[in-house]
Amino acid sequence: MNIYHILNRKQWGEAEKRGFYAPDSLEKGGFIHCSTEKQVIPTANRRFRGSKDLLLLVVNPKKVKAKIVYEDLKGIGEDHPHVYGKLLLSEIESIAEFKPESGGHFKRLPPQV
Repeated sequence: MNIYHILNRKQWGEAEKRGFYAPDSLEKGGFIHCSTEKQVIPTANRRFRGSKDLLLLVVNPKKVKAKIVYEDLKGIGEDHPHVYGKLLLSEIESIAEFKPESGGHFKRLPPQV
C-alpha cells in the first residue's frame, strides 16, 4: 500500500536537482511526514487549505530504504507513516498536481494517483 506526501513545487524542484527529497522536517524532527490514502485529504485541509502550488508524491514503501514507522505523535488516535531518512527519487512511484477545489478545500485525490 502506497504512502503519500504533500509538498510545494519549490521543494520538488530542489529534490530534482539533488536527486533526493529531504524537507526541513527531516532535519528538525528527524522524519518526513506522510499519510495513508485515507489521511491525505484531512491532512491537506488541516495544513494546506487554500494552497495552490502543491504536488502529491506517491511513495512505494517497499522501495524506500529509510525506516518507515507508523506512529501517533500528536495523540489524535491515528498512526501516520513517518519516513526516517531522505526519499530517493527512485522510491517515488508518481507525482501529481494537488489543487484545492472551491473555497480552498481539498475533496479528492488527483486522478493521476
